[in-house]
Amino acid sequence: MKIRPLKIQKSKKKQEKNRFADPQHPLRKKKRLKYIAFLPSFITLMNGALGFIAIVFASRSEEHKWDLFFMRNNSMTSFALAGYMIFLAMIADMLDGRVARLTRTTSSFGGQLDSLSDAVSFGIAPAFLMIKLVELYLDHLKFEQANFSMLIERLIFFSGIFYAMCAVLRLARFNVENEEDETAHMNFAGLPSPAAAGVVVSLVIFHQQYLSRSSAEILGIITVSSLPLITFLTGILMVSRIRYPHLTNQLLRGKKTLPGLLAIFACVIFIVWNIQLAMVIGFCGFALFGVFRWLIGCLGSIFKREERDRGSGIGGSSSKA
Repeated sequence: MKIRPLKIQKSKKKQEKNRFADPQHPLRKKKRLKYIAFLPSFITLMNGALGFIAIVFASRSEEHKWDLFFMRNNSMTSFALAGYMIFLAMIADMLDGRVARLTRTTSSFGGQLDSLSDAVSFGIAPAFLMIKLVELYLDHLKFEQANFSMLIERLIFFSGIFYAMCAVLRLARFNVENEEDETAHMNFAGLPSPAAAGVVVSLVIFHQQYLSRSSAEILGIITVSSLPLITFLTGILMVSRIRYPHLTNQLLRGKKTLPGLLAIFACVIFIVWNIQLAMVIGFCGFALFGVFRWLIGCLGSIFKREERDRGSGIGGSSSKA
């Protein structure tokens, strides 16, 4: 009976240990997911399901009648209903992370599931809703040249695809750069995908429930015509490095002053009074806020550089004298 040397046995044990430690090792067994947190995962799945329901409603250009006590008008178009489904998905997206942190059930699985649901609800659904709405209004406008009509349709289609792909890239970048520390979630690099979807969807809902009337027909045509360009620019803001504040963490965490509390209360009253107009002002204002702050920062850095150059020029001339 041959006895193996002790060094060979130790080297084999070390190889086995390295095999399980290295995630790229070809012989490493993959970890099987056995249990998941029910409540946060269920809320995240509701986010994706609401996005899919929004796509279904957006594919139908018909009017639905609903007997709801909180609606002024009982009739609602399928486009407006699809927009409200996306806003419900935003509420679910806001709740799932907080529920996971409160129940201490945060996991990598939950983060990946959240990004996949966001890609459907805030990437594909708003782009599809924009395309269907603008195509419907293009059918009412009869162009004399067929080539011009085909060009416009392609541009609309390209804008929707570009927005959806920017949303997917934005979510993938967030997964890579995201930190688990809650204190790091005070700012975003680029426009968040829910806010980008809110810009597009709020304009669709406002158009369907206010601007589609005969008294505001011209403003409605302008809004629909500008939707592809707004969607394209919103996609660029998502993949940009412009800093945007995390409103939920900055407004709801910690102690607030009395004027700050009154301002939040006034915003809530305005939302209850006219939610459609409040959504347009809120989401579009939030998107423009980051752009204006970035422009002011760029201009400030340019002025500081010019002052520094002037100071260095004056110092150099005095030293020569």
